[in-house]
Amino acid sequence: MALVPPGIRLLVSFNRDQWYKALAFILTFLLYTSFHLSRKPISIVKSELHKNCSSVGEPATVVSSSRNSQHAPLPSLLSDLDCSWKPFDKSNYKQLLGAMDYSFLCAYAVGMYLSERDVTMVCPCSGIIGERLPIRLYLTVGMLGSGIFTCLFGLGYIYNIHSLGFYVSVQVANGLVQTTGWPSVVTCISNWFGKGRRGLIMGLWNSHTSVGNILGSLIAGYWVSSNWGLSFIVPGLIIGAMGLICFLFLIEHPNDLKTIYAQNSSPGKSVPIHCWNGMNGHAEMFLYKDENTKEYYCKNSFPNRKTYDTELLLPRESVRVPLQPVVVVKSQSEPSAISFMAALKIPGVIEFSLSLLFAKLVSYTFLFWLPLYITKAAHLDAKKAGDLSTLFDVGGIVGGILAGLISDKLGKRATTCAVMLLLAAPTLHGFSMISELGLGPTIGMLLVCGGLVNGPYALITTAVSADLGTHKSLKGNARALSTVTAIIDGTGSVGAALGPLLAGLLSAGGWDQVFYMLMTADFLALLLLLRLVMKELTSSKSRPNSTVELKEH
Repeated sequence: MALVPPGIRLLVSFNRDQWYKALAFILTFLLYTSFHLSRKPISIVKSELHKNCSSVGEPATVVSSSRNSQHAPLPSLLSDLDCSWKPFDKSNYKQLLGAMDYSFLCAYAVGMYLSERDVTMVCPCSGIIGERLPIRLYLTVGMLGSGIFTCLFGLGYIYNIHSLGFYVSVQVANGLVQTTGWPSVVTCISNWFGKGRRGLIMGLWNSHTSVGNILGSLIAGYWVSSNWGLSFIVPGLIIGAMGLICFLFLIEHPNDLKTIYAQNSSPGKSVPIHCWNGMNGHAEMFLYKDENTKEYYCKNSFPNRKTYDTELLLPRESVRVPLQPVVVVKSQSEPSAISFMAALKIPGVIEFSLSLLFAKLVSYTFLFWLPLYITKAAHLDAKKAGDLSTLFDVGGIVGGILAGLISDKLGKRATTCAVMLLLAAPTLHGFSMISELGLGPTIGMLLVCGGLVNGPYALITTAVSADLGTHKSLKGNARALSTVTAIIDGTGSVGAALGPLLAGLLSAGGWDQVFYMLMTADFLALLLLLRLVMKELTSSKSRPNSTVELKEH
């Protein structure tokens, strides 16, 4: 008999629960990758919406001056006809582009705050439907909606639409539906992964942000010079397709599988009619009714799991008991979402939320304006600038993983964020001189700056949010986790909305002003964490908040 291949032995070494964990990790990673993939094209297309038309105007100037001075207005006329995309062909194009970013991000921030009551009530346009939908269906609706609005933006090129109101309206609608994503995927991944190495796991998982930005840049850059409409349509189709995959495969919580396991292991045509959740690692018990014999019996959902409560009370196999009137006393009510004020009282929520506001301001300014800045400062075309900007996200992947790993090792989330924010400030100053650097130093600055800027942002939005959302006072309430996540990311989204808007306004006076604004925001993010840093450094306990044990529920 031939030996079993080592790859097959590796596959069968994992149990069923581990495979489902891997599915939840990979699927939620890909789902939120598609969200960021659909957000990135606008930053790539900006340099195409408003081009540098001086090269077009110069030949016309020479010709006109050699013939007659009456043709002096010809260069500006040709510039308007041959360059840029109305209404972004005016001198205030940076303000218009900034307003378009702001419309998306402001709608996103407002939608996040509306979600603090319940993860399924994120925005007015879907609140009536989403109020009673599980995460899987709710996320599917949001992704399909985001795909539609992303494609609509690209159709503006196909149908030659030049109305600023059209593009702003599409951005607002897209911002609202995209709020379905973050609280949903964070709640789902936190349900599957407990306290162990949360920083590292979340750091690896949160790289979906940078991966989505990289893929979005490459896809948008492929068509930006020939047909920028496809730079939006293709990502829109991708996120729509991922929405369908979400509908087919996403499992919100491990408990969602328990009924299936029990049904598969029960004799005859038995249907579970009640379930008692196990505590402290004990298995769940199901009350069944056999449709053939009309008898009731109890059964452990995991017959192979060693549990002391079932061993003491029941034999290994199911026990059938005569049908008798039974009064069931409900030991605990269904967990409900905590209030906004109750979430704010959790230690650290206010500090981390406000710090994230400024950290996300810096990160999203790079997200929406970096390709255009490289185009203007380094004098590259739109495609090359888009490709080069992906190095910032590569650095972000490394920074997020390192932040999670270091915070797990030291047990100090706030201190890890503070050190990275402190190092980011001089890096931002050096990055402002990109036009004076060669290609090699520019690549190095992009990688380092991406790691230091995105590291704290990634850590706060993932591991810190999960830590605070599973505080010991919340007793493992998953709906409380989604509420805390929405508050933290919603506050950060306010900064994400302000950053690109301020960049559009300040860049008119020179890019140096933009970088001064970014360094100021970085300093304020650090300042807001100082109290927590001092508390961590003076505390005798070195364990992070993530050591709070998550009860099975």
